[in-house]
Order: sequence, then C-alpha cells, then structure tokens
Amino acid sequence: MPALFDLTGRVAVVTGGNGGIGRGIALGLAEAGAAVAVFGRNDEKNQHVLSELKTIGVPSMAVKVDVTDRAGLEPALRRVESELGGINILVNNAGNVSLSGGILNEKPEDWDNVIETQLNAVFLLSKLAAKSMLGQKSGKIINIGSMYSFFGSGLIPSYSAAKGAIVQLTKSMAIELAPHNIQVNAIAPGWIETEMTAPVKTMPLNDEIIARTPAGRWGQAEEIAGTAVYLASRASDFVTGTTIRVDGGYAIR
Repeated sequence: MPALFDLTGRVAVVTGGNGGIGRGIALGLAEAGAAVAVFGRNDEKNQHVLSELKTIGVPSMAVKVDVTDRAGLEPALRRVESELGGINILVNNAGNVSLSGGILNEKPEDWDNVIETQLNAVFLLSKLAAKSMLGQKSGKIINIGSMYSFFGSGLIPSYSAAKGAIVQLTKSMAIELAPHNIQVNAIAPGWIETEMTAPVKTMPLNDEIIARTPAGRWGQAEEIAGTAVYLASRASDFVTGTTIRVDGGYAIR
C-alpha cells in the first residue's frame, strides 16, 4: 500500500508554493519523494521554502515568477524541465483576494487581477504542463478551489467567481485529458490559517466559522498535504474530474 503513494522519481510544480497552503503541499509532496519546484513572487519566501525542501533531501528549486505574467510562464516551466526533468505533477495553488465588500465597491482592475491570478493562470499553466505530460503519457493536475467554489459571497465576488469556475475547468480538463492518462482534480479547502486568511480571524465572521465547522477549529496548511499527495500519486489513477473538500465538515451544515 505505501508504494501507491510513493512519488519518488516524480517532478512537481507548486504555484504559490512559498507560503500557506502551497508551502504545506510542496513539503508534503517532497516528504512523499517528489522533486519539487515552487513558483512564487517573493524571492525571500521562495528561498526559505527551498531550504526546507533541501532539508528533506529531494531535488528542488524555487523560481521567482508572477503567475499573472503570461510571458514568464513557459520559460519558468521549461527551466524546471531542464533542471529537474519532465513535469509529472502541477499544483495550481497561487491565489489572492480582493476584500472589496461586493460588486458595488470592487474596482474593475481588482476584479481583473483576481481572475488573472486565480483562473486564467490555472488555464495557461495547465495548458503548458499538459503538453509536457502528453509525451510521458501520464500526469496529475491539481487545482485549488475553496468553500466559495460552492457558496456565494457578498464580500469577495471576484474570488467566488474564480473559485466556482475552477470546479468547472477541472471537470472540462479531466474529460479532455483522460484519454492521455492525465488526471485532473481539485481540492476545496475550508477555512485554513494562512497569511491571506489572517484578517478574518479578527472579524465577527471568525465566530461563525468556528460555530459552523463541526471540527470546531480552523485547519492548518499541512492538513491539505495528504489529499494533495493522494491526488498526485498512483492511488488516484482512476479518479478524475472531482473536487475533494478538506474543510473539517464546514460544507455539511
């Protein structure tokens, strides 16, 4: 059974892998044996995670790249292929949010930036990585959704729109790529303690989150890693087009 989850010899790219959920996933994949490349805009944070990956002992690299820079995406992936080998696993995790308070307040440029980061980059990176995976006749693409993939929000409409679209894009790519033995799935985290969600813990919403979550607490970034390892491994070879909720039960109430 452990061999099903062994990622030795696989090469993984994790966008936004220098912090929060992305860091947790990157370290989890490395612990399972994968070579890992993290993509991130902040080089200081990139180097910190890179040192953690090297401590684990797997081949690893950090690439300073902004996923909204379309021209920089293909060179970044090609660099990974040159240094670590063909890409077997892509985790589309990079994210941002515009806490605008709703469409009446949200600026068009903030909408565009969230959609570009949370949705367009997923499409573009998946397209590029899938071409690499086609030659290997196998691959895993893992997209990071959210509870707002299913529930609306009057506070963050662009984020909700992007995360809802992620579920449908995941299904569409899964259908297209299944004949090539490439599985495409998504993870929908519940409320996870990260730098991005930290402001919520100071808001009245925090009490509502705790009350609604049967587990009675926020999740930790590392608690997403196990699901990511499963979806990146041979254990999920007959699983595609699905979205797995990792939310402490938040969505069942």
